[in-house]
Amino acid sequence: MHGLSTFEPKNGVVKWLEARLPILSFGYDSFVAYPTPKNLNYWWTFGAILSFMLIAQIVTGVVLTMHYTPEATMAFSSVEKIMRDVNWGWLMRYAHANGASMFFLAVYIHMFRGLYYGSYKNPREVLWILGVIIFLLMMATGFMGYVLPWGQMSFWGATVITNLFSAIPLVGDQVTVWLWGGYSVDNPTLNRFFALHYLLPFAIAAVVGLHVWALHVTGQNNPDGVDVQDIKKDCVPFTPHATMKDGLGVTVFLLLYCWFIFFTPNYLGDADNYIPANPMKTPPHIVPEWYFLPFYAILRSIPDKLMGVIAMFGAIAVLAFLPWLDTSKVRSAKYRPLYKKLFWGFVLVGIGLGYCGAMPAAEPYVTASRILSVLYFGFFAVLPILPKFERTLPVPATIAEAVLAKSESVKTAAAK
Repeated sequence: MHGLSTFEPKNGVVKWLEARLPILSFGYDSFVAYPTPKNLNYWWTFGAILSFMLIAQIVTGVVLTMHYTPEATMAFSSVEKIMRDVNWGWLMRYAHANGASMFFLAVYIHMFRGLYYGSYKNPREVLWILGVIIFLLMMATGFMGYVLPWGQMSFWGATVITNLFSAIPLVGDQVTVWLWGGYSVDNPTLNRFFALHYLLPFAIAAVVGLHVWALHVTGQNNPDGVDVQDIKKDCVPFTPHATMKDGLGVTVFLLLYCWFIFFTPNYLGDADNYIPANPMKTPPHIVPEWYFLPFYAILRSIPDKLMGVIAMFGAIAVLAFLPWLDTSKVRSAKYRPLYKKLFWGFVLVGIGLGYCGAMPAAEPYVTASRILSVLYFGFFAVLPILPKFERTLPVPATIAEAVLAKSESVKTAAAK
């Protein structure tokens, strides 16, 4: 997958630059000539979609920062001013707010694709762990951004989540006071969250850079989970093959993104957040954004506060250990019948937890959340012993062989 650059400067200026800063050859080797497995499907376009969404969030966020006032008595009205008085402010606000949901939708699909095709297995362990770190940073950024409009759900969501840190033994109360900047959620809290929400996307961009670097070191996984044996037979250049496919994937995703922005901009939000924050009046049902709901359901399913916090963060942290929990030698679920069933069960559990998290903390949702939480962690508990019972299907020796076999099956089906 690696070797000397094939980039050849065509004029004197480019040759001069390449001798001093070989950035053009780096771009050429990374996004033009980079060998890409020829059997990649459209699930692999979500890497490009996520890159687009990260840029969109940073750009719209910087523009909004120019007009937002991070002060408790003015934050809500400044958001309204952005919507009503700033040129194209409504577009920036809706693009940023819905962009967060689109970002998480794409990252969940990207992660489930990695789970299905075994993209966390050797030699891509560091690549996967960097992805989990990006996910954690996204969750922190998304939560802090949700607080900034300083509506009812923003204020009380911040109150509930920051209070969780008080459950940490010995230092919990001190950590909570530090997060608040005082003894309750107030102006110092808003200032802290605004500063962190502005800075964290750049930290995400830095880790994304490491993620892409790790990808280029190990090479991309593929739907058959087969290592590249012969670059000429198994791979095609990134451009135009992958770029055309990524371009189509981004375009289709952009249509969905624009549909939310222009037709249902508040569908994924909460109506209570259009009410100014009132510390004296608690909303009847405090609900976080949809992308936090599965973990919120796990938190609520455990009566003990500390254990609930441990379970919630453990549900994310356990993802980093997947490369060592799954001991099967076969990567792709295409050739693992039992794992494929287990995977789709895991997807349904995640959806079920999300639904329970959106419902009131009452029966039957509490019991359902507990059962689904056990099944969630059960997925990871079963992985180490699954290979002992699973009879895998024959795996192609090479990517070229897998592509030829698929081509033959398509011709056979067409003939029938």
